[in-house]
Amino acid sequence: MSDTSSNNALAVVLDTVAKLPNLPGVYRYFDASDNVLYVGKARDLKKRVSSYFQKTLSSPRTAMMVSKIFRLETTVTRSEAEALILENNLIKALRPRYNILFRDDKSYPYLKITNEQTPRMTYYRGAVDKKHQYFGPFPSAWAVKESMQLLQKIFLLRSCEDSVFANRTRPCLLHQIQRCSAPCVDIISHEEYMADVDNAAKFLRGRQSEVMQSLELKMLEFSEQLKFEQAALVRNQMSALSKILHQQSMETNSDSDIDIIAVIVDGGRACVNLAMVRGGRHLGDRAYFPSHVEDAQLAAEEHIEIEVLTAFLAQHYADQFIPSQLILNVEFDAPDLMIALMAQCGHRIHCSFQPQEQRRAWLEMAIKGASLSLARMLSEQGSQHARTRALVNALEIEIEDIDQLRVECFDISHTQGEATQASCVVFHHHAMQNSEYRRFNINDITPGDDYAAMRQVIQRRYEKFSDMELVAQDQTGDSKRDRIMPDIVLIDGGKGQVEVARQVFVELGLDTSLIVGVSKGEGRKVGLETLVFVDGRIAKELGKESAALMLVAQIRDEAHRFAITGMRAKRDKARQTSRLEEIEGIGPKRRQRLLIRFGGLKGVAEASVEDLIAVEGISHQLAEEIYKCLR
Repeated sequence: MSDTSSNNALAVVLDTVAKLPNLPGVYRYFDASDNVLYVGKARDLKKRVSSYFQKTLSSPRTAMMVSKIFRLETTVTRSEAEALILENNLIKALRPRYNILFRDDKSYPYLKITNEQTPRMTYYRGAVDKKHQYFGPFPSAWAVKESMQLLQKIFLLRSCEDSVFANRTRPCLLHQIQRCSAPCVDIISHEEYMADVDNAAKFLRGRQSEVMQSLELKMLEFSEQLKFEQAALVRNQMSALSKILHQQSMETNSDSDIDIIAVIVDGGRACVNLAMVRGGRHLGDRAYFPSHVEDAQLAAEEHIEIEVLTAFLAQHYADQFIPSQLILNVEFDAPDLMIALMAQCGHRIHCSFQPQEQRRAWLEMAIKGASLSLARMLSEQGSQHARTRALVNALEIEIEDIDQLRVECFDISHTQGEATQASCVVFHHHAMQNSEYRRFNINDITPGDDYAAMRQVIQRRYEKFSDMELVAQDQTGDSKRDRIMPDIVLIDGGKGQVEVARQVFVELGLDTSLIVGVSKGEGRKVGLETLVFVDGRIAKELGKESAALMLVAQIRDEAHRFAITGMRAKRDKARQTSRLEEIEGIGPKRRQRLLIRFGGLKGVAEASVEDLIAVEGISHQLAEEIYKCLR
């Protein structure tokens, strides 16, 4: 952007600032390419935004950001608390460069007890509703599965799918190893099973003493009724529960829900370690590594831990359960943030910075975990940088910043020509970028023609770049990632596949030197691959010890995995649908009933004529036809 354009833009921005109201709200700064730079909140928009355009700024990072501002937008809110909520919603949606960002890579898992006639427990991710009971969230899948194992061992709750449960005629293996009370075949009465479900829910809520008392009364009742076998089973439940509680070193006498949050900053990176206590039980922890810490707009370096912590609280709890107690290793004073969080969750939140006894031990563990996680991440990051540098050197690529190296890799997968799919995986910022992976359905080719499939996917992916002006556009915005031309285009294949890619690039007017083929070596062993080029360079065999080849192999294998999983899903769906659709008289509703009843096409194929007749809408004649067609 020229100096004249820059001065004109600054004049427009300053004119906008002069007209801002003295009201609470949110402001957003954009650069000349319309990429969002920063999102902030203010009690007084005019005063806060005006402070950025003073002659002297306290932070060099702030000055750098202000020099890039091309325009600004504001939204007025009714209160600063409302501004805080809107600010963090926008940060999550827009991912500005100068805000500290916490990436939501996946939702937290829950343990779910269904609201059915015979409830079952299951592992669950996703939105919760009021129909079922949800316990959690848990910091990891491991924590959920451990709790499920406890419930199976103590309360013998079922975990099988409804289709399996409805069709059992005898107890399964879980009953034989004393992990299920077999309500499917009425070995336990409905009333007794529901009592176990209720005790399991109390146990998960931390009310273990109530559970023990309930089991004790139940055992005495059986004894008085001379039902010694049932009394012995209850006694075993009590013994197992006592043993588990004794082994649970993280146990407390309270049934509190607590989050312990430790923030550590080192080497220009930060780690936030979140440990969860639910019902008095410590469920484990999870480490978060925010991005843009170095570029974040900070008033002073010594407050970086506070900035990271407040960003985490605002972004993480925007859509997560907030316990009534938070234990933190960094003291901060943000009344507006806490007011907004309390308004959102509907209860008071107490923050503790100097906990005692057991809670102090929890905080020390969280701090230690954060330090170890950050050290490990920094070490891995150094190794990743070294591998990327080795690849750049091996391929003789000219690139100013290796952090920006982008590799896209393609692979084709099919089963003897059936369900052909192509995959495109992305390596960027020294790591695989799962959110940018793409699959392409390949159509209108001769089945099994890998060259035609490769031509089609390369054409579809890069035809938008035939306009060279588009390639030259700014490529830093996440929202424009589909318009980013990679530095390397890896093709999983030898000279034939590479030649097809070269032809497409020539037709589109693109730089063919970007194309690199990965030809498998003898026995398809990793380390024996050959790199094939199309720009006259001699093929390279880097050797087993090459860090560059190990990175290429990792990217290539990920492309293969992503392609084959997509192909299998497409193939299985086509086969499952088509085989039943081929039978006259089987429409969508009957097909759905059959698949639900027997748990899939395999179950339908194995069912007898009598079993098929039991399904609603299936006559004897139709059942015989299904039986004959699927044999």
